Amino acid sequence: MPKHFLMCRPEHFAVEYAINPWMHPEAGADRDVAIRQWEGLKSTYESLGHQVSLIDPVEGLPDMVFAANGALVVDGRVYGARFAFPERGPEGPAYLRWFAERGYPVLEPEHVNEGEGDFLTLDEVVLAGTGFRTNVVAHLEAQEFVGRPVVSLTLVDPRFYHLDTALFPLDGRNVCYYPDAFSEGSRRVLARMFPDAVLASAADAEVLGLNAVSDGTHVVINYEAADLQLELKRRGYEPIPVDLSELRKAGGGPKCCTLEIRGDN
Repeated sequence: MPKHFLMCRPEHFAVEYAINPWMHPEAGADRDVAIRQWEGLKSTYESLGHQVSLIDPVEGLPDMVFAANGALVVDGRVYGARFAFPERGPEGPAYLRWFAERGYPVLEPEHVNEGEGDFLTLDEVVLAGTGFRTNVVAHLEAQEFVGRPVVSLTLVDPRFYHLDTALFPLDGRNVCYYPDAFSEGSRRVLARMFPDAVLASAADAEVLGLNAVSDGTHVVINYEAADLQLELKRRGYEPIPVDLSELRKAGGGPKCCTLEIRGDN
């Protein structure tokens, strides 16, 4: 089934501050390269038959390109983001306003959460990350608003500070994840919920290979995650490699750039 994605062109992209281990302001980033790579990602989605809507970038918000962090959308209901760091704070209202202006029911959150960065939706449940950014009480707030069970998972490696850097849904019932990014208890939960999950290696995780987007058949994935692509092929999926190396300088990959709009109003 075609999906509907919201994206934000990286017109103001830069690495001007450090709020995760991937960011090194002294090294900077090439905005023109980032735009070219982002355009390639957008074209990839469109070539696969998916719809892409755009939100206008806001000057002074260099990380607004990472649309996944802007909200969680389930059954046409939009749970807004409340960022942990002030540098990204204005992004939450900007994304929520985009949805409200188009008639979506929205909730401005009381608790810190970073949208689909830490909320990943399957058919029956929402997996929710905590440990670095999203407050665990936001999991309860989201559950009450979207009306689906939310399962909390604790992240323990600061390189994988959002859930979407350590896990992605393969379809509505199975996932791919990097076990060492999670606490022991969360690993047990994942093993119980997803006994047939695809497990990624450290090498694939370290190039943000888990920050991928699957439509159930195709998996849009960072091209450097070579072993993971081979395993996905073995499991019957079709990897679609993309190059987002410039955006990775801010800790982002395909999923970070992609907010899924589920259940259009």
